[in-house]
Amino acid sequence: MVYIDDFISDRKTLELVLDNLKDGIVAHDLERKIIFFNKEAEKITGFSKDDVMGKDCHKAFGAPFCGDRCSFCGEVPTLKDRLEFPTTFISKSGEIRHIEMSITGIFDKDIFKGVIASFKDMTEYTELAARAEELTSFSGIIGTASSMRQIFQQITDVAKYDYPVHIHGETGTGKERVAAAIHSESKRTRAAFVPVNCGAIPEGLVESELFGHVKGAFSGAVKDRKGRFELAHNGTLFLDEVAELPKQMQVKLLRFLQEGVVERVGSETTINVDVRIISATNKNLSAEVEKGNFRKDLFYRLNVIPIKLPPLRERRNDIPLLSAHFLKRAEDENNGIIPAFSKDAMRALMDYDWPGNVRELQNAVQFAIVRCKSNEIMPIDLPMELRNTPENRQISRVYQERKTIGKLDLDAVKTALERTGGNKAKAARELGVGRATLYRFLEKDAQAADFAAAFK
Repeated sequence: MVYIDDFISDRKTLELVLDNLKDGIVAHDLERKIIFFNKEAEKITGFSKDDVMGKDCHKAFGAPFCGDRCSFCGEVPTLKDRLEFPTTFISKSGEIRHIEMSITGIFDKDIFKGVIASFKDMTEYTELAARAEELTSFSGIIGTASSMRQIFQQITDVAKYDYPVHIHGETGTGKERVAAAIHSESKRTRAAFVPVNCGAIPEGLVESELFGHVKGAFSGAVKDRKGRFELAHNGTLFLDEVAELPKQMQVKLLRFLQEGVVERVGSETTINVDVRIISATNKNLSAEVEKGNFRKDLFYRLNVIPIKLPPLRERRNDIPLLSAHFLKRAEDENNGIIPAFSKDAMRALMDYDWPGNVRELQNAVQFAIVRCKSNEIMPIDLPMELRNTPENRQISRVYQERKTIGKLDLDAVKTALERTGGNKAKAARELGVGRATLYRFLEKDAQAADFAAAFK
């Protein structure tokens, strides 16, 4: 026992033990000063011990090592519980590494001294898993249509650069999801992705919301406030529905794109901000320029790399895949068995034009789950607008007719067949049911089927 105590108390021996672990180990004190960095940490991050020892964790790596889960970005935490989470890290050579992080507090007789983080490099595993799913999804975006595979490739291509991207697509096609995918695939992934819906902000508050304000700039400005540009520093600012920006704000946005600086409302001081701009709209931005609603010079600044998202009606083969995805998500969220789509219900989904695109499909799936009372979703379980096409009305009638099969009886069917000479269509009309209903009754009742066959 004495030997073990001596062994552990020997710092060099302890470092030797930690250096031979297959996990990266980094520790820092309460001021974020790095006090330990093992060989596996050097291998995973590309940073040497000399690069980081004694330095602020954030400054040594150029950003918080724990990404957006950093506990030391504000007040000093207590860290009484172990934290475990996946994150991404930009290595010294600029490569994106996917790592599994475990954070534990360092305590000396209940006194909090700092933290120790152990981490595994999961990049190879993550990439293998991604390749296994590449035929159906990319960065959370579901699709196998050729148009979607082109979008996936565009995301990969543009993520490498900081050039402005403009995404055009109908409402519900997933513009924000594509913007987030570009951010997550880029070297800015560890900084913030800040989305702004330009059409949802009252005109009088747009400037303050985007650029911030100083205390006393206007009534209600009781303290300094950062705008979305500053909040997105080193990250990505996503300007959704950018066509709705007032002309005055278009001028200020143009200045930022030209000079990289912003001014808070009520201030004369310029602030340098490093932000990648991704914009989006469901309008034709070049048409808005022709109408005089949008500045031409701003259009050319934003539309450096255009991405056009296809509407769902142009990639109908993705509808079953998306529907299955939404069903699986509902199953995971509700911890229970979720009904599947019947063939006729899926046909109804495939035949609909989806003016609300993927978002409308998701809503329809959720509606059907709530409405369905069996283990299979039928057309009558779908939202009314999906049942209101001629094809879907016919499908719905079939299932309504199934409910009336029990109302038929052998004598009534025989009588109707005798009167019509075995004409099943006429017999069904005489019985007041659909022809499909009569056929199903004949399939279920052997005597009725034999009686009908006698007329051939």
